[in-house]
Amino acid sequence: MGPRFLTLADVQEQLNVSAAQAYALVRTGELKAMKIGGRGEWRVAADDLDAYINRMYAQTREQIDQTHERT
Repeated sequence: MGPRFLTLADVQEQLNVSAAQAYALVRTGELKAMKIGGRGEWRVAADDLDAYINRMYAQTREQIDQTHERT
């Protein structure tokens, strides 16, 4: 079992996105996160990252299905 909370660097690595993209996901609320500590560092629960990934798979599948329905 991995860590319960991930840093934005961990999120960036797992999603294979830039640091700016990882930050934008949490800043906009698309990826649930919290700030902790005196410096307000972001942390993402591993379960929330998994939920985000599953939502993105579902959205992509829905977009693909809609595209096929039009053809």
